[in-house]
Amino acid sequence: MSWGRGRGSALAPGVVRAILKGHSSLGLAFAAVLYLVCLTGALAVFVAEFTRWENPAAPRVATLSPGAVPRAYAEALARAGGPVDRILIVLPASENPLLRVRTEAHGAGEREWLADAEGHLAAPLREGWSDLLVRLHVSLHLPRAWGGFLVGLAGVALLSSLISGILAHPRIFRDAFHLRLGGSRRLQEADLHNRIGVWALPFHLIVSLTGALLGLSTVIIAVLGMVAFQGNTAKVYALFRTPRLAVDARPAPPLDLRPMLADAARRVPAGRIDYLRIEHPMRRDCSVELQVEDGSHHIAGTDAYGYDRDGRLYHAKRAAENNLGGQILGALGPLHFGWFAGPIVKVAYGLLGLGLAYLASGGVLLWIARRRERGRAVPGWERLWIAFAWGQPLALAAAALAAVAAPGAASAPLLAWAGASLAMGAGAALLAARPLARIGRCGTGVLLVLIPLVQGGWGAADAMVPAVNLVLIGIGVALLVPSRRAAA
Repeated sequence: MSWGRGRGSALAPGVVRAILKGHSSLGLAFAAVLYLVCLTGALAVFVAEFTRWENPAAPRVATLSPGAVPRAYAEALARAGGPVDRILIVLPASENPLLRVRTEAHGAGEREWLADAEGHLAAPLREGWSDLLVRLHVSLHLPRAWGGFLVGLAGVALLSSLISGILAHPRIFRDAFHLRLGGSRRLQEADLHNRIGVWALPFHLIVSLTGALLGLSTVIIAVLGMVAFQGNTAKVYALFRTPRLAVDARPAPPLDLRPMLADAARRVPAGRIDYLRIEHPMRRDCSVELQVEDGSHHIAGTDAYGYDRDGRLYHAKRAAENNLGGQILGALGPLHFGWFAGPIVKVAYGLLGLGLAYLASGGVLLWIARRRERGRAVPGWERLWIAFAWGQPLALAAAALAAVAAPGAASAPLLAWAGASLAMGAGAALLAARPLARIGRCGTGVLLVLIPLVQGGWGAADAMVPAVNLVLIGIGVALLVPSRRAAA
């Protein structure tokens, strides 16, 4: 392939132009999904902190008493008041000191509580805002199969856009620190768009690749099922999950968790039990799965043990014995969300995730600016994009306010998010782009300052609660200050 003249590139100018056109088309096709997924993903990195913030009065558990887990299990079973399909118990950790207990019953839905250090159920879990955030990021609040597939495609589109963006800009690494300031606004934005793409390229590649694999997991498993097991996907899932025991629906008394907990502690003396999953606790075929962090501090360092109701171990899968494929599979989630190396990495992931959201939005704005410079302006699309790009921060802030103002109303955050999104969309038919942006920015700032005033929690025992409040106020004020300068 010939070298492009004056560019120092191994790609011919015509090829570069074709790649750039494909890069723009791909970005525009997935812009809205990419922006929403990246924005919510940057926030979902802190879902554990947001959960603590949503429950300011809940007990914080640093150390569990010896009988806390069996007691929490017994109390949850008693409160369910009927047959329970499964009980999940998430044990506290340093980054999330909450003891969570959830029951799932056919016909009765799910109920979740927070327990104290002795295992007594203290209060129902509040996670309206956190749950909305995760659902938007993982499946756009659509049915899991369809939403996850769309998010996975967005991950593939992001990965392809990153590669095509590098190929379409032959000097992108040479000019990594070159910014044209003080001239054309479009050139400044283009340089910033390209620089962010280069500076954080390793992060972008990791997040897009892991996101694509996680989102398309159902498709990948379906293909593996057809290739290896004549379409039986259950056999594929069995390769990665703790197997269930043979069906025996005869009633049985509640099992005793203490032998399983003691056996896991003997097997992994340096480990920490992460969570328990108890299937059919009132039937003969009851099984208990324990996930245990093995103490190695590896990204994929979790063992899985399965016990029958008599405490006999029937399945063991140790992280240290995983092959390379198993280690990669176990690392996908922590690598995607930054949940593997403490708060500094989380903050870095959050900021870099916001950078990705900026890339998605900035790419559309660059396309709009180019159209305007060439005499083919698209004011309607510009208004719609501004309404969406600023409408989502506004809608997410409205959802957070609804969650703290009405913590018992499970649907309030979703309704507030949808209402604010629709309102901004309607505004695109009535207002120009600049007033829309001002409304979105100032409205988001006002809501972020208002949320801590409604939520309270300044005197909470958990320091995370006032810390989140202060961050929200700081961001809100930062959004409001530029608008005052512009008005002056």
